[in-house]
Amino acid sequence: MDHEQSPPGNGTAVRIALDAMGGDHGSDQLVAGAVQAACEFGHHVVLLGDQQVLQRAVDQQAKHLSQITIVHTTQVVGMDESPMDGIRKKKDSSIRVAFQLLHQKEVDAVVSAGNSGATLAAAVKEVGRLHGISRPGIAGIFPTLKKPLAVMDVGANVDCRPQHLYQFAVMATAFSKALFGNEQPKVGLLSIGEEGGKGNALVKSTHELLSKSSLNYIGNVEGREIFHGDVDVLVCDGFVGNVCLKLSEGLAEAMVAMLREEFSKSIRSKIGYLLTRKAYANIKKRTDYAEYGGGPLLGLNGTGIICHGRSNATAIKNAIRVAAELVQNKMNDRILEMLATPEAMATVEEGV
Repeated sequence: MDHEQSPPGNGTAVRIALDAMGGDHGSDQLVAGAVQAACEFGHHVVLLGDQQVLQRAVDQQAKHLSQITIVHTTQVVGMDESPMDGIRKKKDSSIRVAFQLLHQKEVDAVVSAGNSGATLAAAVKEVGRLHGISRPGIAGIFPTLKKPLAVMDVGANVDCRPQHLYQFAVMATAFSKALFGNEQPKVGLLSIGEEGGKGNALVKSTHELLSKSSLNYIGNVEGREIFHGDVDVLVCDGFVGNVCLKLSEGLAEAMVAMLREEFSKSIRSKIGYLLTRKAYANIKKRTDYAEYGGGPLLGLNGTGIICHGRSNATAIKNAIRVAAELVQNKMNDRILEMLATPEAMATVEEGV
């Protein structure tokens, strides 16, 4: 496959491939995020997509920035396309070539705000899964009253078995240790009641499996407790996790809009806003998905981040930052180490 430029060689900075043709806001926001990440963190970002489009955006924002490289690709998997069809038929798509570069070790991680299903499909096809992992999943980062919470899975696997949720717990535990420095992350299982007998068949069986594990499992967690901050990891299938993610984002946006509306209703309210605007800004920042950029794809034989389609430059910058931190903290080595225990190996052998 002939590309106009090659990605960077080995160096001290982390090399991140960015699918610069995905997303809802066009390439300008994606390139802006890449430029910000390169300037603030010193990482080398490889932009994948149409050479002319991307070069124009780079020239407008950082013409002589050496940490930005462009790899020309001729195809894009659309947001409304079938993920498998898009990956199979579009072999020179920006997202597939990004993971090819990861497989070839020419980059250290991939970030994409494009078709999430296609991102997952390309990742599995090009770099494969970690040994002992049957289904990679997406870890969502939720704000709470105390500390960030890792929720897994938030959309990759809608139909799961107990062994899959066990693996999610292992991967999210390693993730919580690597990114947030939690030595013994507390693991909870999302259910409709705190009692072990509550929930559907999947939740009940997973509860028994996690209770016998060496993970720091504290039991079932109800939906209303998600934002209390009493657990570090929350496990669920991708259907439930995605509903929780979208509901939480929508509620946060609605609350901010409601507050803005109330502040504008009267002179007294406007004065109140002036007195509390710093707190208001802090709350808005804590609940903004852009602060972490996206959800890490855990369980891959590599590092990948799936971002919102509507990601702005800040979200892309932070996704690149998180991807680099996972590489630097040897995220996958931590997962493999946890999977190497006799307990984990026995769970895998049960039919995962």
